[in-house]
Amino acid sequence: MTERKPPGVSWETWFEEQIRRAREDGAFDNLAGAGKPLPDLGESYDPDWWVKSLIRRERVSVLPPALELLRRVEAEVGRIWKVRDEAEVRARVQALNAEIARANARAAEGPPTRLGALDVDAIVAEWRSRAVSS
Repeated sequence: MTERKPPGVSWETWFEEQIRRAREDGAFDNLAGAGKPLPDLGESYDPDWWVKSLIRRERVSVLPPALELLRRVEAEVGRIWKVRDEAEVRARVQALNAEIARANARAAEGPPTRLGALDVDAIVAEWRSRAVSS
């Protein structure tokens, strides 16, 4: 629990004393961003800065579930092309298919998903052709 301000001591003096003690104890050493400029310092004021920051930091999606799934599938397929092992390609596509099946099995808000199961063999064939050409 934090200590209480002693009677007869001004708030300013009490705060300054706590800051001094923390500095001496090393509480401000090795802080992330130490010695770096404040981010977005040169940007114009945006009243929604905190919401945008929260969305970036927490990776919150504001897309309907069907579109979020489509975005995730497209991103994962893009990463699959860089994989070096066929077994891993198959495992990743099967994991995507399981996720698509779960999404299609439940009622979702927003537009319905238009994704069907991916053809594992077709993706592996495309992966092979990309691997040979690179």
